[in-house]
Amino acid sequence: MTGFGVFNVTFELTTKGEIEFIDLTDRIQVVVAESGIRNGIVHIFAPHATGAIILTENEKRLMTDISSFLETVTARNSDYSHPSNAHSHLRSMFLPPDKTVPVIDGHAKLGTWQSVIFLETDVYPRKREIIVQVMGER
Repeated sequence: MTGFGVFNVTFELTTKGEIEFIDLTDRIQVVVAESGIRNGIVHIFAPHATGAIILTENEKRLMTDISSFLETVTARNSDYSHPSNAHSHLRSMFLPPDKTVPVIDGHAKLGTWQSVIFLETDVYPRKREIIVQVMGER
């Protein structure tokens, strides 16, 4: 009989400032493998007001398109009340700080073109924390 398990890992990364994309896919797969969980879920969470976790294709031109889209929707040079980085907070409101992915046969089951990417929306370089929790049957 298999047992239920929960495995937690927290790691840090350093960003360069807005807009930066950091591919976490390989790190997430390593955490899932280390967890010993065969079937369940992996939850990836960035506990930050100006950072997001996205699932998308990690392709340079697409990253440029995402950057342009964010600038169109929440321009950095608009007249905001909040000082310096209001647009960073507004951008992260549209993009959640977490994603949950199925774990099947000991691997995070992503789509063919999907990558797990941390998106820095803040204007300054930051030290960021990523919390990864794997839950399910061993």
